Amino acid sequence: MSADLTTGPVSTRLRRQAMPMAMGLVAFISFDAVDLFFVSKLGDKPLAAISFTFPVIWLISSIIIGFEAGAASCISRAVGKNDTQSARRQTTDTAALAGIVSLILCVVGLLTINPLFRLLGATDELLPLVHDYMGIWYWSAPASAITWTCLASIRARGNSMLEGKIIALAALLNAVLDPVLIFGLFGFPQLGIAGAALATLLSSGLVMVGTLVYLHVNLRIFATPFTALANVLDSWRQMLQVGLPAMLTNAIVPVSNGVAVAMIAGYGVDAVAGYGIAIRIEPLALIAFYALSAVTSPFMGQNFSAGKIDRLEEARRVIGRFCTIYGMCIALLLAILARPITGLFTDTAAIQQVAVEYLWIMVISYGSYGIVMAICAAFNGVGYPIPGLIISISRAVIVFLPLAFLGRWLIGLNGIFIAAAVSNILIAVFGYLWLGRNIRRVKNGLGPGLHRRGVV
Repeated sequence: MSADLTTGPVSTRLRRQAMPMAMGLVAFISFDAVDLFFVSKLGDKPLAAISFTFPVIWLISSIIIGFEAGAASCISRAVGKNDTQSARRQTTDTAALAGIVSLILCVVGLLTINPLFRLLGATDELLPLVHDYMGIWYWSAPASAITWTCLASIRARGNSMLEGKIIALAALLNAVLDPVLIFGLFGFPQLGIAGAALATLLSSGLVMVGTLVYLHVNLRIFATPFTALANVLDSWRQMLQVGLPAMLTNAIVPVSNGVAVAMIAGYGVDAVAGYGIAIRIEPLALIAFYALSAVTSPFMGQNFSAGKIDRLEEARRVIGRFCTIYGMCIALLLAILARPITGLFTDTAAIQQVAVEYLWIMVISYGSYGIVMAICAAFNGVGYPIPGLIISISRAVIVFLPLAFLGRWLIGLNGIFIAAAVSNILIAVFGYLWLGRNIRRVKNGLGPGLHRRGVV
């Protein structure tokens, strides 16, 4: 079930862990793209409405990713020390807490649909469509939180193949259910945009149940839930030391994206719809980077706990080299394919033009964004998440937002996109140098474990 990431060539280990994860993420990220594709067939208004939901969905997803990051960090370090009982305790308690918090967020979200989406710029004409979608989608959050936290615990043990398969299954279920529920095929009622949300809810729920049963019956990775409350609270405390900063790290991005959506809304519904198309296509280009960051955390965690600091430095170099080369390849590919791909989602020229221009501008920074993601994951993996939080805040708030306001004033809509690309490049350089400095400090005699005193 697990793999030792502290031996073998670093580049080979990262590649073998990342490849099955990438294949699963292709399927999972297509989740959103499939939703968008079918919803786009309903017209421009449903397309714009679903585009307004992205920052909120990303915000909740970022909180879930925080639980995932906390679980992956704690469990990988426990595995590096051969502490099986701690790994099982963290798996159980983190999944439970993720489910509880996500359920609370679900209820809060349902009660605040109108004020929240008005704040993001949704018009009264679009709000009923937003209600139809989010009124169902919110209920999928607890299922997703539990599933992703459990999958992170598997990845922390060095097994990304199983996670990739489960993710692919979830995406397949969603792809099958989407057209059936949206358009009312095979005798089912035609639900429109609500059908897309219901497909997400059903696929997430079914996969959660199947995952829990399989992990408990076949792999036995859970500890007993019947333990002293003090044990559970201690488990939560350890996880949240990484999880809370990781949540903030990831939540900063959708908050700044929400501001960006509000700014883009000033250019009309077509601009929002075009932006919505582009940011659903974008993750498909970033899949390799998502996969790399997902496996970087357990790799760093296991090797750090085992005291193999040279492997951390080598991993940093491998990450920088891969992101730079792959980023250039993706930039060339999207420069050619941006227009035909966006044309699959809309026939409206104004909408497509916004999407194309966004992708043409942003592609120059995708390699840098990959470095940013992997560096944050590396800091989380060794149990020192504060640098990742600082990097994320710096990118989204200190650099991007001022540049976005300046770019909008000087250039217009594309100025916002240019600001995002410049932010990725600047912060990638900053984060890469910071990680290298901290690894060298440990290597020069400070030793493993001193990250708790602010060294790494």
